[in-house]
Amino acid sequence: MAIARLTEEERAAALAELPLWRLSADGTAIERRLRFPSFAQAFAFMTRVAFEAERADHHPEWSNVYDRVTVVLTTHDAGGLSTRDVEMARFIDGVAG
Repeated sequence: MAIARLTEEERAAALAELPLWRLSADGTAIERRLRFPSFAQAFAFMTRVAFEAERADHHPEWSNVYDRVTVVLTTHDAGGLSTRDVEMARFIDGVAG
């Protein structure tokens, strides 16, 4: 079953709910940059997200440099944002605070 890409209206509504996320320049992804008190806490965050991503079969694009983590969410199979990205962003917001 194909994964549906969000419409412009759905994308705008999702971004209104996710004020810590920004839309990529091409409109196909959302990104959040996080900073933690230490590398260990950044890594712990990534571990929690990794377990959820595996459970959901929806994996973020991310990078980590010491206490900083950048997360990019997009659904390649949909050619842009889908509800899977919104759900993962909500989970990340809940974990990161």
